[in-house]
Parts: sequence; C-alpha cells; structure tokens
Amino acid sequence: MDFALKIAFWACLGLVFYTYLGYGLVLYLLLKVRNLFSKRPVSADLKDDKLPKVTFVVAAYNEQDYIEDKIRNNLAFDYPKDKIQFLFVTDGSNDRTPDLIEQFDYPEGVNWKLYHSPERRGKIAAVERIMEFVDTPITIYTDANTDVNPEAIRKIVRHYSDPTIGAVAGEKRISMDIKDAANAAGEGFYWKYESLLKKWDAQLYSVVGAAGELFSIRTDLYTPVPPDTIIEDFFLTLTISRKGYRVMYEPEAYAVENSSASIHEELKRKIRIAAGGLQAIYRLSPLLNIFKYGLLTFQYVSHRVLRWTLTPIALPILLIINTILAVKGYPFFKIMLVLQVLFYLAALVGYLLERQKIKFKAFFIPYYFCVMNYAVYRGFLRIISGNQSVMWEKAKRA
Repeated sequence: MDFALKIAFWACLGLVFYTYLGYGLVLYLLLKVRNLFSKRPVSADLKDDKLPKVTFVVAAYNEQDYIEDKIRNNLAFDYPKDKIQFLFVTDGSNDRTPDLIEQFDYPEGVNWKLYHSPERRGKIAAVERIMEFVDTPITIYTDANTDVNPEAIRKIVRHYSDPTIGAVAGEKRISMDIKDAANAAGEGFYWKYESLLKKWDAQLYSVVGAAGELFSIRTDLYTPVPPDTIIEDFFLTLTISRKGYRVMYEPEAYAVENSSASIHEELKRKIRIAAGGLQAIYRLSPLLNIFKYGLLTFQYVSHRVLRWTLTPIALPILLIINTILAVKGYPFFKIMLVLQVLFYLAALVGYLLERQKIKFKAFFIPYYFCVMNYAVYRGFLRIISGNQSVMWEKAKRA
C-alpha cells in the first residue's frame, strides 16, 4: 500500500512540475541541442514595395471609453496607408461605440469601415460576418481595449515570406504602470512566462494557439469556427496548425492592456478560458495523435492539454497522498507536507490581503496559481452544465 502511494505521489509531483516548469526546461534543452546543428533563419523586415496588403480587424462591444484611443493607436502604425484597411465590428454595442467610430476625424487616405449590427451574437459571429469582405492576403485581429506598438504590422508580415507559416501570434503584455497592484504582479508574471514558452515553442516548431489580443492569419486559411466556440482565437490557429502550417511567434509585435481590476475580475477570464480550453481539447482530439502530428502533439499536450486536464486534478491528490504518508511517519514526506502547507498558506494570505485591498506581491503569485487551477474546475462545471456562453463577460481593468 505504501509503495503504491509513493508511486502515485511521485507521479503527481512529476506531472505538476513538468506542466509548470519541466516543459520549459525540456524546450530550452531541445533548442540548445538543435542549435548545435542548425538554427532557424530569422525573417528580415520587408521593404515598403514588398509589404503585403493587410486587413486590421477590431472587434468591440461597448468600448466607448477605449475606442477613440484605439483608433489613434491604429493610425500610428508604421505601415503604408494604401496597404492597410481597418474593419471595426461592433455587434450588439448599445453605447456610443459605433457613433464614436463613425464620427472620428480620420486623416485623408485612411481606408476604414464600420460593420455594426444591433444584435449581439458574440465575437465569433461578428468576425464570421465580416470575413467575406476581407480581400487582403493577411488578416490581423486585435481587441479594442489594447494598445499595439507602431512596428507591429511590419514585424508580423515579414514571417509570411515563409510559405510554411500559416499564422503569426503577437505578444500579450500586462501594463505595470500601477506598480503596487498585486494582481498585476501575478498576471504579469504569468504572461511573461507564457511569452517565453511561446517564443521557445515557435523556435522548436510552432506556437500552440494564439491570444486574441493580437494575432494574424493567412486569409485564405480562414475556416469558419463553430458558433458556440468559446475561445475562437485558440481554436482557429490550431485548426490552421492541423492543416500542416506553423504558427510563428513575434515578440516585437505586442498588445498592451491593463491588468484586471481585481482577482475576482481575473477569475471571470480564467473560468471562460478554462472552459474554452476543455471544449477545444474535445473538438481538436485528432491533435492528440502523436503518430500523425508528431512534434505538434508533443507541444500541444505539454503546453496546453495538461494545464486544463490532469494537472489541476493532480494538485489535491498530491496533497492528500502526502498527508497520508506524512502521518505514517516518513520524514521526507513530512518535509514535503510542510512545504505544501506553507505554499497554500501563502496563497491564503494572498487571498486575505487582496480582500482587504492590501497589495503584497510575494503572496499574490501563489494565490494567482491557485486561482488558475480553481478556474479549471469551474470551467469544467460550466461545460458539462452547458452554462458557458460564447458571449464575453467583460472583466473590469485597472
């Protein structure tokens, strides 16, 4: 009995370690070995006469507080005006967002169009409705409440010189202007680590899914997404991967947004993402066939699938088994139990401090980790109960 418990303990511990740290170490080592023999060529910036035409899609729902800043941000792109068109999609907005877009004083020569519908059917339906009007080889998507750097489009399109690239993911960054915001520390730390993994994923083979804040695709590879898809950006880019194309990562093209106003607001996003991840794993089950997809399957399972399936289950099992073995008197497991308890106590302190509006970053990171895994359970319940809507429940930003 004790032997079986020890095996289960090490299996759970190994799974948790691999999911959050081990995979990053494996990627790092694989790239070191691969680079001894060959390095992937770095795509060079294109001259103006070689730049392709692009469509920049901004999906907005009740973004009257941000939309004018977003338009100004768009107009600051370092890209020829005659090679970019802006499409604004505002389905369901019942504030001043559509009016502000129409009434904005655009400079002469800017190619823009507003597609508004009073019916709110979700971002997927909105994007699907306007894709037939996109006649450029590359489509770039972004959110209305993010700022994109001026060089982003140039940095994105250079990768499409490689015919094996079907999509390019930009980098998501969390604004740290509010320096005492503990939730910014947790969210910011998470996205910095995510960005590093995506960079290494792309260097090894392909990014596994893009964040909707900024990503692009070859327009002719666009495939309609099922209307009840929860995280369409992830599903769409992995669908392109299934066709045999790679998804590149471009850290020099980035979208910046403020952190969530509170952990409660961040939890809204995490639950939805977890529910969407579980839905995508089911619908993209063929990608689990490593004999067909090889390296892509390895990356997909290691970076995404484990986080949304086995690892959140392993965490409480690890604590229970550790407690049993510690009670049985094994010194090593007593030490491990103390370490686990201290970690969860730190998360609890982070929770209590956050409730009191006291911001202490050292405790917030373990708290954020626990919230991430708790969100998977909540997301699973939403999926099986059918209560997860495709409509975004907007999280308030700091």
